[in-house]
Amino acid sequence: MIRIRVLEDTIARRLAITVGLAAAVTFSLLQLFFMFGGQWAKPNIEQTGLLEQVATVVRMLDAAPAPDRPALADAARTNSLRFDWHARGTPIATALDNGHYREKEVAAGRSFLASSLGNIPTRFAVFQEDNPVSLTPGLPYDRSRYPNAYFLGLRLSDGSWILCIALDRLWGFYATQRIILQLATLAAWIVIVSLIASRQLSRPIERLAAAVRRFGEKPQDAGIIETGPRELREVARTINGMQAQIQRFIAYRTTMLAAISHDLRTPLTRIRLRGEMIDVPEQQKSLFRDVDEMQIMIDGALAFFRDDAAGENSMMFDLPGLLTTISYDYVDQGHDVRYEGPAKLAYVGRLFALKRVFSNLVENAIKYATPPLITLSQNTEGDYLVSIIDNGPGIPEAALSHVFEPYFRVDKSRNRASGGVGLGLTSSQAIIKSHGGDIEMRNRPEGGLEVRVFLPGQVCAGQTPPRGTARALP
Repeated sequence: MIRIRVLEDTIARRLAITVGLAAAVTFSLLQLFFMFGGQWAKPNIEQTGLLEQVATVVRMLDAAPAPDRPALADAARTNSLRFDWHARGTPIATALDNGHYREKEVAAGRSFLASSLGNIPTRFAVFQEDNPVSLTPGLPYDRSRYPNAYFLGLRLSDGSWILCIALDRLWGFYATQRIILQLATLAAWIVIVSLIASRQLSRPIERLAAAVRRFGEKPQDAGIIETGPRELREVARTINGMQAQIQRFIAYRTTMLAAISHDLRTPLTRIRLRGEMIDVPEQQKSLFRDVDEMQIMIDGALAFFRDDAAGENSMMFDLPGLLTTISYDYVDQGHDVRYEGPAKLAYVGRLFALKRVFSNLVENAIKYATPPLITLSQNTEGDYLVSIIDNGPGIPEAALSHVFEPYFRVDKSRNRASGGVGLGLTSSQAIIKSHGGDIEMRNRPEGGLEVRVFLPGQVCAGQTPPRGTARALP
């Protein structure tokens, strides 16, 4: 059981694997650097023992009599390091005296040897082959064979010079440079590992968040796929259980309310029959008006619940064709409803539900304003915008934020026969949001009302419409 737990996909395991891989990659890169980094991968100059060797030879030559110094310098030579002593006034000593050197390199050489030599050298000369002093005849090395030699000259108190020549660079980065490189490498790896680790952890969380948003928009959708680390799978499983309970609640509520609305038709029918027996025309007329109003309310409620519980499948259809058909239907009834937009555009959605939405919006415009203009446009991302534009009086600004609330009516004085029960726009909004879109109303500056319906585009035929979070209207 413990072994299974260790192998199970968890957030802690992902983090440990990421850190472990980062450490392994870092170690591998360091090994590659030391193998193929050339001279830069060598130890710094303090760790090579070169400074101690130079200091020893300089102290020895300084203490020896002048006649013995050439032989001692020659004896101190190695395969990679040359020592040479030049008396005062010789060509090489004169060249060293008159040479010009970079102050930064001289200061570095002095600092490296100050603790070992004290005040023995009265002057330092540090240079490379780009310095004219390196061209002085008689230097004890082959220039063509060692083109990258380093030179260190130390003048003794008697004016003579000890010249140390490193035939090749025997050291890597200096200590300060090495620390800067290590800090830069460490910072880079911290950033890289942090990005990889955060991505490994954030990606399943982002997927879970997107699935939860889809669930918030359409509780009837399929449950969240239980993938990712164990902790997130448990969260998804809990949300799926909650979603199942909400779906059952919605189903029970819809069924109950639809049954109540349906059952109310029977007593209404009996009331109408009994009203036929009333002899007073005024009371009979008033009773029939109330019965008709209740009938309209019941029919509207039944239509709303029917839309809420509808299981219509999505299909691909021609959206401009649907809008054109709605336009022609109202033209046949004598209303000047026009369509402007593309001739053909494929869309995947619930055809009959969307037809009820656009028909309801056009009918509202005809009933309360003027026959509208229907426009359709598509942006660069493939999303659709359907606008229903009329030239009527518009809607009070205070009412725009409430028009989609159930049973809300802008004009409270309208009777039910002419104004409905206030569920048409609520139902339309629910249908549009189930397609992942949004709907809004706004008064036009030049007068009239514009209803804007946003529908997200589809990527290919045969796909179900997106059930994600509704995106804001542009």
